[in-house]
Amino acid sequence: TDDTPSILAKLKKDNPDWKLITHEANRGKGAALRSGFAASTGDIFVVQDADLEYDPKDYVPLLRPIIDGHADVVFGSRCLGGPHRVLFFWHSVGNKILTTISNIVTNLNLTDVEVCYKVFAKKVLDSMQLKENRFGFENEFTAKVARGKFRIYEIPVSYYGRGYDEGKEITRRDGFRALRRIVKYGFQ
Repeated sequence: TDDTPSILAKLKKDNPDWKLITHEANRGKGAALRSGFAASTGDIFVVQDADLEYDPKDYVPLLRPIIDGHADVVFGSRCLGGPHRVLFFWHSVGNKILTTISNIVTNLNLTDVEVCYKVFAKKVLDSMQLKENRFGFENEFTAKVARGKFRIYEIPVSYYGRGYDEGKEITRRDGFRALRRIVKYGFQ
């Protein structure tokens, strides 16, 4: 609803080697990621949400375990001591509950399953067929990574979260959706 499409079209015109991928209507994060993955040619993928609650300066430490050959997948974590804006108590409780349930189902030991920073090698993406259109991507990806027996690392990341007055839209309903996705993909 803003001027993003025309700004991106201008950037694309000024940078002809860039790829611009759009959907006619908002189909959600998972659908956008699948379109981007399908058009990409790289060996390592970084998932970065557009709202910049996560700092792109964290790319180097997130990429390092993969580049050094120690990991196939790196999850960022807002719970491992990186700088972060203090926001909502109940959001942190909900995330801890969802992370614990995901860890039980996947037999992983993550600290922040709902983190948006996920970095992974192409072979990880090639091993799975992603289906979720919305934020269920987080839980689907985690369950499929766990089943794939990939080497997983977690790295502390900065988090500059937004309040509801700044456009944050997550609600209790989203927590229940995530719980359903954890169960669905964890027991598939």
